[in-house]
Amino acid sequence: TESGFKYLSYVEAIMGDIFSLGFGPFRWICTSADEEDLKKTDKIAEEVILELLNDVPDPVKGQYEDNLKWIQQADENKLVIGSQARILYADCQGRAEIARRFNQKIQDGTLKGAVVLSRDHHDVSGTDSPFRETANVTDGSKFLADMAIQNVIGDSFRGATWVSIHNGGGVGWGEVMNGGFGLVLDGTEQAEKRSQMMLQWDVNNGVSRRAWSYNEYAKLNIKRQMDLNPRLKVTLPEVADPELIEKVCKGL
Repeated sequence: TESGFKYLSYVEAIMGDIFSLGFGPFRWICTSADEEDLKKTDKIAEEVILELLNDVPDPVKGQYEDNLKWIQQADENKLVIGSQARILYADCQGRAEIARRFNQKIQDGTLKGAVVLSRDHHDVSGTDSPFRETANVTDGSKFLADMAIQNVIGDSFRGATWVSIHNGGGVGWGEVMNGGFGLVLDGTEQAEKRSQMMLQWDVNNGVSRRAWSYNEYAKLNIKRQMDLNPRLKVTLPEVADPELIEKVCKGL
């Protein structure tokens, strides 16, 4: 392929577009270690997805429908080994609203303890990995580690409880930079504010990057994010006419 793979990688063929729509593996852990708390969080997430399904573009709707089925069947499939934790593919709106609802339920005592939010590095914006997560970033920047660094710095400014930056993971040392975070929801107003600020950045940082490399889903998504959040301002890419580029560069 043009990227150098003999066959399209699964990120180029499938996951890159899913990431560009803002969906990736959002995680939470119930610190109460109570199985009933996890079941309650599953139900909260299900309710949020059902509400968000009412007004989303078709590509986003398809992702929500798949992940609704996942969270509805999560408990019966007995996925927990050890910590009472769950993983759910969600976009910016889903993550932020799920976090807000969790925090409310901690505050009113429905959930018995704090909930820690996180995500996998195999996500929208936390990883620079030219042979995997950023394989479909086609503007030449996939060999830079700027997105992972910007991600954790931005998360730290916006309220993450902790952040991490590390090398390796999945494809090996020297081939990838990963950024991660943890954010503790404890039922306070400050926790809600931090979660809303931080999750917006954590997802949309990567959506912007993917839009700049001309992914159509990412461009659709970042425009939608700016409509939903007037404070978000992202410079949109302008695609030059290939014939004009060829004419200008001819003879160089």
